Amino acid sequence: MNGENRKDILIGSLCAIGCETLFGLSYIFTKQVTDRVSPFSLLGWRFLIAALLMGFCAVLGIAKIDLKGKPVKPLLRVAVFCPACYFIGETIGINYTSASESGVFLSCIPVISLLASSLILRKKPEVRQTVGILITLTGVIATIFAAGVTLNFSPLGYAMLSAAAVSYALYSVYVEKARNYSGAEITFVMLFAGAVLFVALAVAEAVLGGDLYAWLSLPFTDGNFLIAVLYQGIGCSVLAFFMANMAISKIGVNRTASFVGIAAVVSIAAGIFILHEEFLISQAAGAILILLGVYTANRKSSSAKE
Repeated sequence: MNGENRKDILIGSLCAIGCETLFGLSYIFTKQVTDRVSPFSLLGWRFLIAALLMGFCAVLGIAKIDLKGKPVKPLLRVAVFCPACYFIGETIGINYTSASESGVFLSCIPVISLLASSLILRKKPEVRQTVGILITLTGVIATIFAAGVTLNFSPLGYAMLSAAAVSYALYSVYVEKARNYSGAEITFVMLFAGAVLFVALAVAEAVLGGDLYAWLSLPFTDGNFLIAVLYQGIGCSVLAFFMANMAISKIGVNRTASFVGIAAVVSIAAGIFILHEEFLISQAAGAILILLGVYTANRKSSSAKE
């Protein structure tokens, strides 16, 4: 393995870890507002803030974005799958199912990503990658069952969660195919597409509910909501999506997928140490399985991108 490949693996792995850490910590910011604010209200403000910040960084030259002469279709394809299809599927799916059910469905994303990579990119995962991701999946499901499982048996909810999982896997695949674009360019288009879609949905929801002013004033009248959308917009959208796109470009879909379980470990730790939630031995066992799976999938790599 040459020095350049080692550098790509290091950068890609650190980006994947950073991305999943940010996603895992989002739990403590959204938990306090989702009981009184609709998901689309949160998504609308989240992507509006993210798009404005990304545009500001582009104007100042902090984010290098040059789409002149480049076809935008490959980036729009990425944006259709994530954030559009993924967040719509996740939002509606979670609304019609229990937290444990949604967790089980979404934890299957790494496995679906492996299949999508094999079918579309023709990249067959190594045995250790498959084993590692299956161990991680087992760990995630174990932590979900440790917290208790409630079943709603909602066909619509299950269909939307399945669509969300498939959409995220396809997003990962098409990011890897968009090699002619930088991570900043991919993130820029994703965030602006998300802002247009989710602001429109949030405004429509507010108008139909007869309280548009309430939605427009949310960040200025609710301190917890403001903190949540700032974290979601800056941390989970701008930074996390940029790192996810960078990770996929550096180490590929299969390897990036193996890090997904880290978000579950971080959310468990955040719940215990920050929100003072109950610590369960079974959760600790699940977290150990997740980390073992990540290690198994990434040890003794023979190439930079697999």
